Formats: sequence, structure tokens, C-alpha cells
Amino acid sequence: MARRDEVPTGSSRGERAAYRPLEEYGAVGNLETVALIGRDGSVDWLPFPRVDSPSAFARLLDCELGGHLTVAPTRRFEATQAYVDRTNVLETHLSTPDGRATVTDFMPIPGETVPEDHRALYRRVTGEAGTVDLLTEFEPRLDYARTVPAVEHDEHGVTARGDGETVSLSSSLPFDVGDGAASASFTLSEDETRWFVLGYDRTIPNEPGEHEARLDATLDYWREWSHACPDGSCPVEGPWHDLAVRSDLLLRLLIQRETGTIAAAPTTSLPEEIGGSRNWDYRFNWIRDSAFTVQALAEMGHLAEAEDYFEACLSHCARMSPAEMQPVYGLSGRTDLDERTLDHLEGYRGSRPVRIGNEAASQRQLDVYGELVVGVHEAVHYGAGLLPDHWDLVRDVIEHVRDVWDEPDVGIWEVRGDPEQFVYSKVMCWAALDRGVKLVEETDVEGPVERWKEARARVHETVLDRGYDEALGSFVRSFGSDDELDAAVLRIPTVGFLPGDDDRMQGTVDAVLDRLTTEEGLVTRLEGDDGLPGEEGRFVVCSFWLVDALVAAGRVEEAESLFESVCTFAGPLGLLAEELDPGTGRQLGNFPQAFSQIGVLTGALSLAERDAAGRSDATAYPPTPASEQTPTAYPGLRPTTHDGGP
Repeated sequence: MARRDEVPTGSSRGERAAYRPLEEYGAVGNLETVALIGRDGSVDWLPFPRVDSPSAFARLLDCELGGHLTVAPTRRFEATQAYVDRTNVLETHLSTPDGRATVTDFMPIPGETVPEDHRALYRRVTGEAGTVDLLTEFEPRLDYARTVPAVEHDEHGVTARGDGETVSLSSSLPFDVGDGAASASFTLSEDETRWFVLGYDRTIPNEPGEHEARLDATLDYWREWSHACPDGSCPVEGPWHDLAVRSDLLLRLLIQRETGTIAAAPTTSLPEEIGGSRNWDYRFNWIRDSAFTVQALAEMGHLAEAEDYFEACLSHCARMSPAEMQPVYGLSGRTDLDERTLDHLEGYRGSRPVRIGNEAASQRQLDVYGELVVGVHEAVHYGAGLLPDHWDLVRDVIEHVRDVWDEPDVGIWEVRGDPEQFVYSKVMCWAALDRGVKLVEETDVEGPVERWKEARARVHETVLDRGYDEALGSFVRSFGSDDELDAAVLRIPTVGFLPGDDDRMQGTVDAVLDRLTTEEGLVTRLEGDDGLPGEEGRFVVCSFWLVDALVAAGRVEEAESLFESVCTFAGPLGLLAEELDPGTGRQLGNFPQAFSQIGVLTGALSLAERDAAGRSDATAYPPTPASEQTPTAYPGLRPTTHDGGP
């Protein structure tokens, strides 16, 4: 076992072509962690045992040092990917001049389809036609590639050990072992199958029949979950159905099964600009992102997830006063999320630094209070029994908002500069007060309603007076911001601050279309300085907020056109990163991103509601089946000769 803590600055790391575009990855998971699997058959990212744990494979962040688990043909091949319908089981279809094979990747759900202590990634390789020569390469690099483990043969395959961790790869094939890695060559004919099972802290015996049973159970689990409405219906029928269900399933992958908390994304440090430094760790529970997530899932019929999340979130928040509440917590409620850099990793396509932790935990973001109270109100509306145990905290939060709504903060975009009087933060303070009033009036809890109504009116009047620019005809970024725009104010109709057809909102939509939006419908999040160096892409969720605002304004044809345009960037699997490069259309930032998939889901729900009212001429935009994709070409793997030592 060796440590890799230091790599000289400027050292060569091989061809940059080794980094694949983010849209060439699919995601599978077990409600504890998520693996990203490339179209070339490589597992390039996998934290174990949880999504916020150090990685076992991180080639996504360093193409040479990061480690991977690959199954791919040895000759030049073409590949496509698709999910098995209504599941998080991923198929990678490989084609060579001599034959075809399919790799099926899945992770069984502990406590559901396998025992509680069973954490594993299963890879089934099946011959479809002709013969295909393949190679498996197992190169684990533990603790974010700071540890090169010792790899040894065992009864069922090979095991890697280092720093108290163990990962094992089981197969009936003989492995060539050495230098912290293992490989196995094999040939598949039509209808032949080989299994590779990666186990964490355990070895999974080679039992093909048991593996097949676990695959069937995992397929059944996801299909049952994906259509969970009590009456068997789906809120998004028609043209947007498949895309909405894919986003629904992806969001479920980000919810921790034991705690109910939600990771904003399963990755860290994927850059907002290639070569730039805007690289953040998103494997934490943002109150804002998570509240959006569970509201969208509740609309899709997943009420248990909404209730579980708010139970966990409110319990975490109750450990401190509302003034001390953080906008982001660890997935188990941890409050210490100090940022650190991993200087030995070069970052995706050379984008340093690679960060773990997130300083946003120490920021003051007033909008978060509104997201929390709005989410609780929505969950209660759908039947969650949250108020008996948590009303004292919710009431204290609303009272705190009444006291601080007129103070500056860093806003929804976590500006790393001087606090401002952000308009969107004020709107969400209004929303917290408004939903507090509604909770008292609609349920049997008690609170100072008249005091909240009075504060609500003051916030509303102040935002209309100081947050709306008459000359521009639009709401702006912050009080006194010299008519700079902020796409977040597109959510004003969503939270009920103003109706969507109000002239002030119509003007805001027009201003965003004119100044922040590309021809393809990609929206910049805000104008002005955000306190950070470098550039960034266009924020995907902002485009979908624009869709929602257009629908609310009655401009449905514009909304449909915009929705269709943005969804074309999702790639064959229907997955989206945080941002898009307006020049190339490439995905940027952490991937897949909950915020972006929420946008897809809420946009589809908005359009579906209008379709149900009589509009049904929209074009379908489901994820592209593998048979209809343009295959991606890869050079094939070259067999590696190991020295035979540990």
C-alpha cells in the first residue's frame, strides 16, 4: 500500500481525451451512494459506502491517478446507453466488427432487495451476437486516490485492502494481479453471460442464479416506486412522461434511505468552467435544494419521501436557534463542512482545485427559511403529519424571519462577497410569513397570525417599492443594484407573491428573455459580480424557472418551445448537470444535479397541467432509446501485463 499525497505542479497526466463528456455517463445507486458509469464501460466515480464518503474510483477527477473499474472490448468499438424502462438499472450496449455485448449495471437496495449490510455494484456482461473479446480492469484507488491498495487473489476473485477499507471484485474468471490492480480477459459468444460484483467490506460469492434474482428484485423495486400514486396514475401523462419519470428516478437516487436527507449531487468539483476554479462539493443536504426536491416528488405521489425528509431536516435544525441554522448540512446532520483541497488530483480536464467540504455552511441565506416553511406547508397539504412534533421550531423560524427580513444576506446564489438586499431573499421571507399564516388558518396549530400578516404586508410593499425597477419594467437583483437582473425572481409567481400574468411579472419575463437568455433558451443566473473569479455556464434550473413563469403568464407556446429546446441538452439518458456551456452545449458542473432534474420535473408538471386543460399538441422528448442513439466510438482496451506481485 502506498500513499499519493503530492503530485508536482504541471506534471504530465496523459492525453486529456481520457476525460469523457459528462453527458456520456449514466448513474446507478442504492440509496446510499451513486456510481457514474461511462458509455465506454468504465466506472469512473464511486464513493463508498456513502455518497459523501471518500471515493474508491475517481478517474472522473484524475484520468491517471483516480482509479476505475472497466469492462470493455479489446478492439475498437461503438457504444450506446439506456436505462431499463422505469428503473435505475443501466445498460451499456457495446458493438465491435465481430459481435455485440451488453453490460447491465445496478446496485441492490440494502434492506429492500438485499440484507442491510450488503453494499455492492453488480455488472452483468451478456453476449448478444457473434463473439466479443473483452477485458476487465480493476484499479481501485481508495480515499480519493490517496491510497494505492494491496490487491490479492481470494476465493471468489480479488480483494483490495488499504487504510482499513476493503473492496472486492468477484468473478468466475481468473485475474492477473499486481501493482495495485487486476485484470481479466475473456471472450463472449451469443447468450453467454459473465458477472462481476464489486463488494464493499465484503466478498460476494460467485452465484449467477442469486445475482439474477437480485437483478429481478431491483428492477421490481424501481418499477413499483416510479409509479407510486395511490390510484396508479402519473401526474405527467403524454409527451413529457418519460422525461419526468427519469428525473423522478434520479432524484430518488440522491435521497439517503436511512436519514431521508438529500444530496444536491453525487459528485464533487466538476467545474463550472473547464480549467476554472469554480469547483464545489455538492454531496451535502442543502435545505433549499432538498425542499424543492421533496415538493416535486410529492406532486409525483411520493409522500413518504417528503415526510421522511422534513422529519430529518427539522430535527437537524432544532439543535440550534433559527439564527444559527445553516443553509446546508451533512447528510447525517453534520455541521462542520470546512472546505479542503485535494492537491494531488488534477481535476476534471485539468480544473483545479478539487474540493471536499463546502463553506456555504457558514453563510447567511435568508431565502432558506422561506424554502423550509413553504416545503413544510406543501408536505402538510399532501398529508404529512409534521406539525405535532415540529410546530414549535417552524413557529420560531417564522418569528425569526419577521425580525430579520429587512437585513442583507448572500442570497440563493451564495455570493462570496458583501451581503446585499437580494430581492429573491425578501420574496422568500414573505413566503415564510405567508405560509405561517396559512398553517395556522388551515390546521389546528396556533401562532401570532396578526403579527405575521402585518409583517407580510410590509415585506410585500417593500419589495414592490424597492425591488421593482419602473424604467426597466422588471424586478431586479437587489435593492439599489443599478437594474441588474436575477433569474431567481422568476419564481415570484410560483410562491404566490404575484400572479404570473401581472404586468410586472410579464415585464420581468421579457427582461430575462432579452438580457439573460440565449436563442436555445439557456439562462444566466444573474448579472453583476458574485465575488468569485472566472466564468461559468448557464444555470439549467433557471431555464426551467423561465418555463414555469411563461406558463404562469399564459404564454404556453413559448414555454413549450423553451422546454423542448433545453431538454435536447439532456443527452440520451435524460440527465443534466448544473450548467450548460452556451458555446458547445456541453454539460458543466456537478452531475447529475438535483436542481436541474427538479427543473425538468416541475416544467413537465406545469406543461402537463396545461395539456390536461386542453393542450395536447406538444412534442414528446423522452430519453433516447439505445437503438436510436448515434453510437460513440472508442479505441478499445489493450491487455495489461502485471508483474504478478501484490
